[in-house]
Amino acid sequence: MFLNLIKGRRSIRKFKDRPVEKEKINTLIEAALRSPSSRSINPLEFIVIDDKIILEQLSKAKPHGAGFLKEAAIGILVCGDASKSDVWIEDASIASVFIHLAAHDLGLGSCWIQIRKRAHSDSKTAETYIKELLNLTQDTILIESIIAIGYPDEIKKGHAKDSLQFHKVSFNT
Repeated sequence: MFLNLIKGRRSIRKFKDRPVEKEKINTLIEAALRSPSSRSINPLEFIVIDDKIILEQLSKAKPHGAGFLKEAAIGILVCGDASKSDVWIEDASIASVFIHLAAHDLGLGSCWIQIRKRAHSDSKTAETYIKELLNLTQDTILIESIIAIGYPDEIKKGHAKDSLQFHKVSFNT
């Protein structure tokens, strides 16, 4: 079942105007909370956004690669407390992937929006823009990504096996 899940999952950037049911949101949250964490420190925090006005504002966090968030039913901000773990980025990345896989399993589409180390403008980072927007004042809480989620309004086939870059794999050397 897992292999079929990863074979079919693709990033979705077009969403239907349909809310995601509370039970499915709860399942996504549970998946994120079940993701592995180095040394079981669990430095992650998640912010689920379902307010359309906030989603539209978040879609402007960076000039490219976030605009589709305004059409999503929800966005999940994946954050880490840098004061708790030196590998919060890795933990946040794993949790983000768990959210993607759970979304696909639930019949939802999703797409990663990178926030860490991205610019909002020449003078402001995407993270600073979001922190100001959501009134996030704790300096040690940093934002890795936003996962846009909703019912897909586009169909994408999984990548064909012969398109995979097996030439980038080596054994024992």
